[in-house]
Amino acid sequence: MNDTNIDDRMFERVREIIEQIRPAVQQDGGDIELIEVTSDRIVRVRLHGACVGCPSSSMTLKGGIQKMLQEHLKEPFQVESTD
Repeated sequence: MNDTNIDDRMFERVREIIEQIRPAVQQDGGDIELIEVTSDRIVRVRLHGACVGCPSSSMTLKGGIQKMLQEHLKEPFQVESTD
């Protein structure tokens, strides 16, 4: 799902970066799904498997995904997990 105020190109760029991260998350028994990217650069993802309830999941979101998005896209992003 994509916020109507964010262009499809930006959504695809975010999706591509998350796809790069997925194999590492899957190796630990979890998975990550991109839900939406809002116009104010909030990236909402859903965690699956071993990631659900894992104490390290916030580190994965902020230290991994958020950092990678900001480095590759040169824009500030905030990553949130949704149920």
